Amino acid sequence: MAHGLLIDMDGVIYGGDFLIPGADTFIARLLKEKIPFTFMTNNSQRTPLDAVRKLKKLGIEVTENHVYTSAMATSKFLASQVPKGTAYVLGEGGLLNSLHDSGLTLVDTEPDFVVLGEGRNFTLEMVQRAVDMILAGAKFITTNRDPSPKKKGWNNLGIAATTAMIEEATGIKAFVVGKPGPVMMRSARKFIGLETAETTVIGDTMDTDIQGGVQMGYHTILVLSGISKNEELRHYAFKPDLIVNSVDDIELPLSWWS
Repeated sequence: MAHGLLIDMDGVIYGGDFLIPGADTFIARLLKEKIPFTFMTNNSQRTPLDAVRKLKKLGIEVTENHVYTSAMATSKFLASQVPKGTAYVLGEGGLLNSLHDSGLTLVDTEPDFVVLGEGRNFTLEMVQRAVDMILAGAKFITTNRDPSPKKKGWNNLGIAATTAMIEEATGIKAFVVGKPGPVMMRSARKFIGLETAETTVIGDTMDTDIQGGVQMGYHTILVLSGISKNEELRHYAFKPDLIVNSVDDIELPLSWWS
């Protein structure tokens, strides 16, 4: 039976602009042993090529086929719902490219969907237009619901905040595609051709990667090199299959790979 990995990026492979020690050798081993994997990220701004270029600067050389974003999952989902549908988008590069590649047309009036992704280039006027479109019947979709880190000087408001603003203005809840939602968790698995029992998620956040993996029936590995810390785990009703300090501590093959 084949086995493979869905790997989060920030907090697992790097922290900001710095490589987490041992992450490069871990990925090199996956490539050498031809273990299927993809980097699964909620960030819808960056294209797969953007992610590949960032990883290369950190000493990790992969291809675009090793990256799966919430923008890709969102585009695939919308195309399955309304083939050749239309969308009004509050978002940037990665999301716009993915929607176009999936056959959706970007419009400014009467869209099938209003799609929200990360970004800094849309205005309150554009948000108001999105609100009117949703009230007129457009379906409200958001690529993910990641919160702001609530740090001074942070250059992104946070998609959770923007989503909440539009929800309050419309009275309509967004359909969230990204992690920990099942749409992206399932779509990423299929992207690398795995079955449920063959899939292991590696992440640094209990509320996204680990929760999503547990809900889908995947095996899960929590690394403590990012957001979630050991002392916080008692607050959760679920637990990962394995907890390590970083990916450098993961021994392959894993015990459940049989």
